[in-house]
Amino acid sequence: MANSRRDKADSYTQRAHKEGYPARSVYKLEEINSSHRIIKPGDSVLDVGAAPGSWTLYTHRELIKGKGSIVAVDLNPLNLDPVPPTVTAFVGDAFSREIRKRLTDLGPYDAIISDAAPMTTGNRTVDTSRSEALAENVVLLAEEQLKAGGNLVIKIFQGGGQEEILKKMRTLFKKAKAFKPKASRDDSFEIFLIGLEKK
Repeated sequence: MANSRRDKADSYTQRAHKEGYPARSVYKLEEINSSHRIIKPGDSVLDVGAAPGSWTLYTHRELIKGKGSIVAVDLNPLNLDPVPPTVTAFVGDAFSREIRKRLTDLGPYDAIISDAAPMTTGNRTVDTSRSEALAENVVLLAEEQLKAGGNLVIKIFQGGGQEEILKKMRTLFKKAKAFKPKASRDDSFEIFLIGLEKK
């Protein structure tokens, strides 16, 4: 059986390993932040769906530059050794009552970032529906936990109700838009929704 293109380490994957990041997704955040300045030095950042930890590590190294704080939450532990000193990590469901209380105690935040994706089934209708539910929950979290003027980045699968979610984001933020980074795979149907300057 022939290997698919996805089985081969592309240039982003190779670069990620070389630079010490667990996954190629780091370059999506790099591009999003250089285009929209989501995070700046000294910010307090919440990373939802943080594992394996590329976005958390990049935020620590390159964006807050050791002057802010990051709260990282995921159902799985971060694959970072050591976990950076600016990071408080929780293993659990970001939307559960217990974890939500911890997030509230450490908030509010200047930015919320989420590269979270649901467990995929291979059924596009099911997967986009799950992705939409996840994105909606992150928007609700942003409504509660983001400071005025704060920014939001969430991943959603295209076809998963992104227009409805953007409509909601436009009521919460001065600007809201969809963005597909160059580092996303050509055959991926993920897209990122960006909210700038919470009202």
